[in-house]
Amino acid sequence: MKGGDRIDALPENSRRRDWVRRGAGRMSGAALMAAVPPGVRHGAWAGGTEGLEKICLKFGIIPLTDCAPIVIAKEKGFFHRHGLDVTISREASWANIRDKVAVGALDGAHMLAGMPLAATLGVGAAAKPTLTAFSMDCNGNAITVSNALYARMMEADPASMQEKPVSARALKKAIDADQAAGRPVMTFATVFPVSTHNYEIRYWMASAGIDPDHDVRLIVVPPPQMVANLMAGHIVGYCVGEPWNEQAVEMGIGRVVITNYEIWNNKLEKVFGVNRAWAERHPHTHKAAVRALIEANQWADQPENRLEVARILAQKAYVDAPLDVVKMSMTGTFKYAKDAPPVLMPDFNVFYRYAATFPWRSQAAWYLIQMLRWGQIEHPIDIKKTAIEVYRTDIYREAANELGAPCPAIDGKMEGMHSVPWILTDASQPIAMGPDLFFDGMTFDPDEPLAYLQALTVHRRKAPLDALAKCNA
Repeated sequence: MKGGDRIDALPENSRRRDWVRRGAGRMSGAALMAAVPPGVRHGAWAGGTEGLEKICLKFGIIPLTDCAPIVIAKEKGFFHRHGLDVTISREASWANIRDKVAVGALDGAHMLAGMPLAATLGVGAAAKPTLTAFSMDCNGNAITVSNALYARMMEADPASMQEKPVSARALKKAIDADQAAGRPVMTFATVFPVSTHNYEIRYWMASAGIDPDHDVRLIVVPPPQMVANLMAGHIVGYCVGEPWNEQAVEMGIGRVVITNYEIWNNKLEKVFGVNRAWAERHPHTHKAAVRALIEANQWADQPENRLEVARILAQKAYVDAPLDVVKMSMTGTFKYAKDAPPVLMPDFNVFYRYAATFPWRSQAAWYLIQMLRWGQIEHPIDIKKTAIEVYRTDIYREAANELGAPCPAIDGKMEGMHSVPWILTDASQPIAMGPDLFFDGMTFDPDEPLAYLQALTVHRRKAPLDALAKCNA
């Protein structure tokens, strides 16, 4: 497939039709809503609470710049517009977020894209069916290493360190040298076992032949504590969201080697998650929250609003970081090193464009494959069924249609096929999409997830492939 080809131009079998066409029957509602003037659509609920099962809500966030959708929806009045009175709770860790949503201490929360899947399957904790109907953003993470490790990598393989994007080949040579000399393994940090960051740093390392469960030590550190741990020498590098990469750069204690935009262009990063029982008890409240978040992301993605977004996020109640650090990536620039000039990176944070708010089930399937790859899911699962249960495109469509917002008519797509911008025509209106390449050139077909899994040579897979094949026949 070429960069601008339509997804449904591919030869289709019944499984592909199921992924690609599942949402098509729901678009008649979009056509009806499109005929209603926007002011009338808004007037149906603006400022009202009719039909809402619950009005006063508490949503959790982690202090990262991609908590912006929830923060902006509150600060700019989008929650209020849809009849909701929201309190924001700044949480210390992703485990807190998971557990408080599970027991009902939070009505919903800023979550890692893999968290609702892991919670539903009981990966890392007791199973609690959880769902998402809203993607909060794309991109936003990076891998940072200490100055000392960066110098070692430059010495080990200067040619590979000049490539863009930077591979982990130089790191592999440094690790090989340590093993030959009998030195302890290096320690890196991610933010949570089922985090996008964990899968990104593992993917980056494994592409160079590094076994992240044998050749290095991976530990969990909450995002705001990454910089202090790097400075203290407890870790030599980490993968985290902003502003904690740029903070290390600004302090002169680390260098960014690669962003997750470079690892996989425009992948889903965070989602708004709720437990399934809560969603079933509060369907209208849930949909009102999704509508408010869509509008917040539309506002936050406008370039003229980004500096205000940064100012709001920098406040102590939210990210609690210097404005100069927060605004760097948020306003479309990024620094890899303190002594290097900022580079333009307008897609480092994407909140609305490229269908960034849509919970793509094909990307849910990719996250499930990573959990299988690294042995976090030990028993066979039905990948498609799980993605459908957890990533609720149907709820998103209802909310988007009521706003008259463009919405994909398909639930999944081929991932890694586009090197340039393209147009998604399988939608209520054509949607301009961004590149979606993986840095190693791989592609992911959600209709053939096990073929992709088998092609990954570095893994810690525990679920038997033959049993997985039966579950996914």
